[in-house]
Amino acid sequence: MAAGPTVVLLFSGKRKSGKDYVVTKLAEVLGDMNCEVLRLSGPLKKQYAVEHNLDFEKLLDSSCYKEQFRSSMISWGEAKRREDPDFFCKLATKEASRPIWIISDVRRKTDLSYFTARYKTTHVRVTASEETRATRGWSFVSGVDDAESECGMDNESFDIVVDNDGDTEILQKTLEKLKQIAQTKLNKSE
Repeated sequence: MAAGPTVVLLFSGKRKSGKDYVVTKLAEVLGDMNCEVLRLSGPLKKQYAVEHNLDFEKLLDSSCYKEQFRSSMISWGEAKRREDPDFFCKLATKEASRPIWIISDVRRKTDLSYFTARYKTTHVRVTASEETRATRGWSFVSGVDDAESECGMDNESFDIVVDNDGDTEILQKTLEKLKQIAQTKLNKSE
């Protein structure tokens, strides 16, 4: 890693709220030269796939494949975090080099603490109604939707809330606001 990022955008949100979609759209707006998307779940899923002989690429997408292993992955990840709460944050960021980091899946207070202790951050919450989430394949799963991995950020405060219920105009305005925040921080660092 170089000198460290100038802008760190921390994204959180419930399962099927559309975090990955919003993050992808924001990365397009910010441009590949400036930003990189870092997924805390990436290193977790990679190691889990190796240890359980699973398809790592399918664990990264939003398919049903990932959902059948989610509960077991959560338990496995929690055991790793008990050994080192920063384990997955350190793995996800160790090769990062661009000035803007978009952390796509902050789920726990320990994740939030890791980044806020080291960087100036903007915490972004992606929301969608249960009805909208259901149209994206969500249904409540006990042990998943009531676990820390889904509820750990519920009582936190957020700098920006992204309403991702399908109104593209509202989403576009929020993406532009996030772009302005990032550009302002980049300009201050020059």
